[in-house]
Amino acid sequence: SQEELKSANEELQSTNEELQSTNEELTTSREEMQSMNEELQTVNAEQQSKMEELFKINDDMRNLLNSTEIVTVFLDNDLHVRRFTPGADKIFKLIPGDVGRPLSDIVSDLLYPKMTEEAREVLRTLVFSEKQVATADGRWFSVRIMPYRTMDDVIGGVVITFSNITATKSLEAELREEIGKLKNEDSR
Repeated sequence: SQEELKSANEELQSTNEELQSTNEELTTSREEMQSMNEELQTVNAEQQSKMEELFKINDDMRNLLNSTEIVTVFLDNDLHVRRFTPGADKIFKLIPGDVGRPLSDIVSDLLYPKMTEEAREVLRTLVFSEKQVATADGRWFSVRIMPYRTMDDVIGGVVITFSNITATKSLEAELREEIGKLKNEDSR
């Protein structure tokens, strides 16, 4: 009948309008998703660029620390090993697995029993400490303990540097010996 046909036609038209509306919503959603995806890609590219810059800075710092031949040990606020440079294993019995351990638990060749105590004092006062320290095998180091400051100027532990001054100490001893000889010759 005509009415049934008209009713079916209206239903089809209504369904068609609903489908068109749904299609428009899906198109809008797809466009929003594409826009969000583009934003995410931009953010991702920026993050990747920042990561690459951080890797370069890390490489620069590692090369700088290695080129100075100054052994460096980084400790956190609890005086646990955070990281160390090559050569630290020639002063301490350090291995990579020691990261996170208290420095006081690690055997050292240094004749410096108060090093941990002085590191605590540096943390407390924020005043650096510097001493000339011998090792059991006759080497000498200038040991400097300084507060570790973050970019926000927050104290995050201490940095201990060890500069080998064995050659300087040997020259000092030779000079003292020569001066002693000269004084003995003058007194004759």
